[in-house]
Amino acid sequence: MQVDFKSDGSLKALLSELRAGQQAVVESLDLPDEIALRLMELGFLPGHAIHVGQSAPGGDPRIFRVDGSQIALRHETSSRILVRVAA
Repeated sequence: MQVDFKSDGSLKALLSELRAGQQAVVESLDLPDEIALRLMELGFLPGHAIHVGQSAPGGDPRIFRVDGSQIALRHETSSRILVRVAA
C-alpha cells in the first residue's frame, strides 16, 4: 500500500487498496478523459466521500457507494483513483 501522510492526520492511498467498510474522500483521478468524466458524472469528484463495499468472489470488480449510488469498478480503474483516508 502506498501511503502519504499529511499534516492533518490523514493519509493518501489508492482506492483499490482499501478494505470493505472503509470510507475515504476522493483526491484525484488519473484516468483517460472519457473515463474520468464518466466517473465524475457518477459522483467520483474530488472532495466527495466514498464507502468501500464488497467485491465479487474473484475479488474484481468491487462495489463502491458514492452519492447514494452503488457503482462497480474493476481493479485497473480503482487503482488510478487517489483518496484521502482518515488515520
